[in-house]
Amino acid sequence: MMKRFFSFFLLAFFPILLSAQVIVTDDISSDVTWTANNEYILNGLVFVNNGATLSIEPGTVIKGRSQGNITTGEGASALVVRRGGKIMAEGTAANPIIFTSEFDDLSIPDDLTNADRGLWGGIIILGRATTNQPTTENQIEGIPSELDAKYGGNDDDDNSGVLRYVSIRHGGFSISGVPGDEINGLTMGAVGRGTTIEYIEVYANFDDGFEWFGGTVNTRYLVAAFCADDSFDYDQGWRGKNQFWFSVQGSDEAGRGGEHDGGDDCETCEPYAIPMIANATYIGSGVGATPAGDGNDRAIYFRDNAGGKYYNSIFTDFVGVGLKVEDITGEDSRSRLENGDLVMSNNYWWGFGAGNDWLTIASGDQWVVDHLAANNNHLVDPQLRGISRTTDKGLDPRPQLATTAVNVGDQFFVPTNYAGAFDPNNGLWTEGWTALSVLGYTPQTVVGIEEKYDSEIPVSFDLSQNYPNPFNPSTKIQFTMPEAGNVKLTVYNVLGQKVAELINDFKSAGIYTINWNAENLSSGMYIYKLESGANIITKKMTLLK
Repeated sequence: MMKRFFSFFLLAFFPILLSAQVIVTDDISSDVTWTANNEYILNGLVFVNNGATLSIEPGTVIKGRSQGNITTGEGASALVVRRGGKIMAEGTAANPIIFTSEFDDLSIPDDLTNADRGLWGGIIILGRATTNQPTTENQIEGIPSELDAKYGGNDDDDNSGVLRYVSIRHGGFSISGVPGDEINGLTMGAVGRGTTIEYIEVYANFDDGFEWFGGTVNTRYLVAAFCADDSFDYDQGWRGKNQFWFSVQGSDEAGRGGEHDGGDDCETCEPYAIPMIANATYIGSGVGATPAGDGNDRAIYFRDNAGGKYYNSIFTDFVGVGLKVEDITGEDSRSRLENGDLVMSNNYWWGFGAGNDWLTIASGDQWVVDHLAANNNHLVDPQLRGISRTTDKGLDPRPQLATTAVNVGDQFFVPTNYAGAFDPNNGLWTEGWTALSVLGYTPQTVVGIEEKYDSEIPVSFDLSQNYPNPFNPSTKIQFTMPEAGNVKLTVYNVLGQKVAELINDFKSAGIYTINWNAENLSSGMYIYKLESGANIITKKMTLLK
């Protein structure tokens, strides 16, 4: 009954959601724009070819089909940006771009769960940056070899476009049909640093959330939620700079928070994989969980001569240990640590099923313990506000412990005075545009809500137009209640996704004025809705920054 009511509400108050369905089967060989008034269905592998640009408007929904011939890949859906092609997918916090399965009815919040994975492929971006593979060009994994999906080159500044405020959901289909060949939520093959990747969520993917095959692309604000394999995976000499990563893994099936490999066909070839990562928060499957897959046994695993540098990060609630650094004969990840290419600095470790002492967290390797001690790591509970894996608004990864931060020493990184992906004194940057927010895993954390009350008894239930309108970033919303009762005042974006809950409480009769600060949202049209008993009123307002 609730699902039917919600669908009716969307039809009645959000007619903009009624869009035409466009089936996409052909490669994109010239500049094309996908618009928010259409819903796009990927019917097979869709390639953006060399010289073409695919532009996607904020608020656009793209859905992938899973049917097809999995032996040849024909019919299995994924979006692949070839070398020389570009994708310009620039959503906003209020109007994100959503990639999901054709089975996902976005008008029904609980239509699919975080266990619904592998329903289509994912997004693959291929660039011309360098890798440490023995050959300059290689075929990306997951795409049949007879199709052109090559990556690699000599241009570390290569630009494949922009992905911003994009949510990628329920992917990970195996196009080849071979187990282990599933597609990551977002795959980046030799993507160059001229490409922009920020505010990206991968939700409920059957393989890794994100994987980098070499390249130099930098990233900010990444979310990997409830993926069945690793959250963040890199290899083949990736050397990007990254800040504000968040991972939460399910109790049913999961891999590692970070699986970090150096090389595939040549582990001693250069460039080495030495990315820099600051302000990450990795939450595992739960200390007592028994997930399938890799068993969520380690927060981070460095192997195959991989390096990498973590600063000001939090690792917690994993089944097994915290950190494993491969130590074998010859060059290995221990060599990278001893050469200063693998650094773990000022990180917080707590909540591991194998035990909460340094030697256990370090997989029994005293030389790893010595490195952690020498680099100001902390064996202490960061006291996250809430770890929940259900839609009860109990997932709040902001630390309550007063954490510290060190200077990373690179201008790419935003200085912080806290560890982890989220500022403990501000709202969640995931709010409004991620599945975690829209589906109710995380709480509503909009700050700057002030309420004023006038005890004069009005004659009618009413909702006034906000003022000023348009506004930036604050506006006042006034409503009147002729009698006491429960009242809810909620703000939605044009996709029908809740971005703020301003009031949800019992109120006395009177006149109420709410001052709302929307500084964490992007420009766009919003709909605010007042409910009390059988009374429902909606109005529109515009945030213009």
